[in-house]
Amino acid sequence: MRRINVIGSTGSGKSCFARALAQHLSLEYIQLDQLHWKADWVESSSEELFVKLEQKLLAESWILDGNYSKTNAIKWRDVDTIIWLDYSFPRTFGRLLRRTLTRVLTRQELWPGTGNVETWRGTFLSSDSILIWLLRTYSKNRRSYGVLQLSPKYRHIRVIRLRSPAQTNAFLKEVQVRNSVCGSDGNP
Repeated sequence: MRRINVIGSTGSGKSCFARALAQHLSLEYIQLDQLHWKADWVESSSEELFVKLEQKLLAESWILDGNYSKTNAIKWRDVDTIIWLDYSFPRTFGRLLRRTLTRVLTRQELWPGTGNVETWRGTFLSSDSILIWLLRTYSKNRRSYGVLQLSPKYRHIRVIRLRSPAQTNAFLKEVQVRNSVCGSDGNP
């Protein structure tokens, strides 16, 4: 595992998991949201995002955190592993709600230098709410990620589907143990 894409529904814990895995494997951590969002919640155009992503993926190894299906052709060209955090809707919604409330209360800037913070208005009074986004995309994402595992087009990619935090934690522990015994390249 040297080029990894962590995918999953909004609120599934992709970023926390991907950062931890990157640390265990000593790999560069890349967050698609950080490449996509500019200051004041301005979105990068597809062309801008593709250029930024292509540049980041020139590295020999990395962990990419994020979905953005429009980037699949770029990110999955050289990826060797996709890790799908596939938790139940109630678990995912609960995580997203807690995370969002914490961010609203702390006014935590999401990506350094952007000034982008989550707000009460944006979370509860906007059609662009991250909570509404989860409601709109959860089922669609599960269907499309399920098909991914069967697609001959992506046969070269190992897909690891983690269905619970317990499975995810066990996976991280296994990686950490294997890495401490074998070294960062996975070999003794």
